[in-house]
Amino acid sequence: MTPQRSTVERETATSRLLTLLSLLQTGREWPGTSLAERLRVSPRTVRRDVDRLRTMGYGIRGTMGPEGGYRLDAGSELPPLLFDDEQVVALTLALQAAATTGAGIEEAALRALVTVRHVLPPRLRQRLAAVEFETVPRAGDATQTPVAPEVLVALSTAVRAREVLRFDEVGERPGADGGRRSPRRVEPHHLLVSSGRWYLLAWDLERADWRIFRADRIVPRHPTSLRFAPRTVPGGDARAFVAARFRGALEGGGWPCVGIVVLHAPASRVRPFAGDGTVEELDAERCRYTVGSWSWIALAASLGRFDAAIEVIAPEELRLAFAELASRNAATAASTAVDDQDRRSERRPERP
Repeated sequence: MTPQRSTVERETATSRLLTLLSLLQTGREWPGTSLAERLRVSPRTVRRDVDRLRTMGYGIRGTMGPEGGYRLDAGSELPPLLFDDEQVVALTLALQAAATTGAGIEEAALRALVTVRHVLPPRLRQRLAAVEFETVPRAGDATQTPVAPEVLVALSTAVRAREVLRFDEVGERPGADGGRRSPRRVEPHHLLVSSGRWYLLAWDLERADWRIFRADRIVPRHPTSLRFAPRTVPGGDARAFVAARFRGALEGGGWPCVGIVVLHAPASRVRPFAGDGTVEELDAERCRYTVGSWSWIALAASLGRFDAAIEVIAPEELRLAFAELASRNAATAASTAVDDQDRRSERRPERP
């Protein structure tokens, strides 16, 4: 046998093993004859390939008889993926998050997640089953902050068990006390991830209101074993509620300040930058724009990005906000002009 032929045969055998493994990962039981037809080999070769996968750590169960078949079960040990346990936990969490990011890879991430979960040993399945979370769309990028896996497991376990959670909250500027605030007692409802940060949505028992806590600032205390009845998140959708809170909107998802203006700009030029506002074409050079923000001043300032003349239709609060913004801008311009004049005077040489 020539070296070239030996290499080709090894590559063919490796490719066949991967194909066989992908078929077994579908969750169904495959008759040996069907696998042989799919792989275009003899049943004896199928049996030999199955034995090779078993020696690699894959739990493949076979049934006897003329129509004997094979199916893939969870192995007693992690197959040789070149990952340790912590890396597999991280990989699975990343795939779960990627499956809901809206980045166009949801289907591939979900298939990969199913594949990894299918071959996990029981010890890792139980560990990962304790971690459930949702993702929240959020404008802008937050600084990613690491959270210890044991914290995520503790939070998710409390959410799943409907158990009152006690924890210390660490501030951004630790002091002599480690930056910890007084212990909190909450009813945890949802664990969510947004823009690289983990959050806990919970009902604060002391404040009798919904609160959103950053998981990287949570230091769990001993479990309380106190159960609670789940509450309905305002609006019925935890992700929508948290997303609204992030952008300063009302609990139902709407903005507290909504205005209507006429922009002296074509609708085609405004629409790409309209965000969640609505654009109605009036004529070739004007359009009606309805949009919201967390304050009237912020709304007035945001409309300046279109670099066009603006007519305020409603409400009066928006018209007053433009006046206040103009006053602030004029004061800023005046102070800047004085500073520039002072700097020029300092640079001017004295006359003899």
